[in-house]
Amino acid sequence: MLRVTEFTNPRMAYAFVDYMATQGIKLHIEQQQNYVLFLDDEQKLDDVNAALQQFIRDPSNPRYLAASWQSGRAGTRLGYPKAELWRNIKDRAGPLTLTVMALVVITYLLLMFIGEQPIFYWLSWPANNEQGLQVWRWISHIFIHFSLLQIMFNLMWWWYLGGVIEKRLGSGKLFVITVISALLSGWMQAKFSGIWFGGLSGVVYALMGYSWLRGERDPDSGIYLERGLIVFALLWLVAGYYGVFGNPMSNMAYIVGLVIGLAMAFVDSQVALKKRK
Repeated sequence: MLRVTEFTNPRMAYAFVDYMATQGIKLHIEQQQNYVLFLDDEQKLDDVNAALQQFIRDPSNPRYLAASWQSGRAGTRLGYPKAELWRNIKDRAGPLTLTVMALVVITYLLLMFIGEQPIFYWLSWPANNEQGLQVWRWISHIFIHFSLLQIMFNLMWWWYLGGVIEKRLGSGKLFVITVISALLSGWMQAKFSGIWFGGLSGVVYALMGYSWLRGERDPDSGIYLERGLIVFALLWLVAGYYGVFGNPMSNMAYIVGLVIGLAMAFVDSQVALKKRK
């Protein structure tokens, strides 16, 4: 999927998408800071750019309004943004993003109703060699959360960053980042504090590191994290270390996850840049 352009005005973005649909070219809109347009078929990029220049010169031309009406009658699902929370969540997230969110919420609710012990019995990091053969334990700790603040923080960032990575780079890339960061951050956290931990924090910090460095080195990927937000993430890490939010948080998982994300972003951006030369 190739990034074409972006609009600050949602009506302009949707008008252009509707018009291109009538020309047989499908564009996707993703709402970030602005409304970003992506093209599936890169062979049609020249046609899209030519149409875009015409649109920018005369966006109020009646043909664009007519195209919006025509697209509506043709049954396309293009339309102006709606306020429904669920639709906004789905538009930004892929199946893996939504599945993990659902599993985290279900696990949290079970923990609230039946207590921590049964949850840890089935999902905690392996306590011995026998449990080590239960392979789900190497990553299932990411579904365990202990407070509303923790689960809200982690799910917000997982959706915000993981959803974009899945949409742009595919479910496979998000799966690889998730599994590697869950495995290594969990292993390091267990070394430092034992097996009684849980949360998406290590994975979230991997996504932060990946998104920030990938955006710095390879802006054309469409993956990025604003510098102000990566600074916020580092300050949150420091605050967690000193127990500002209560008990000190799983900082080894945070740090290892961040390093993993940076390393994976460096490798992936190197590969992408070489392909473009």
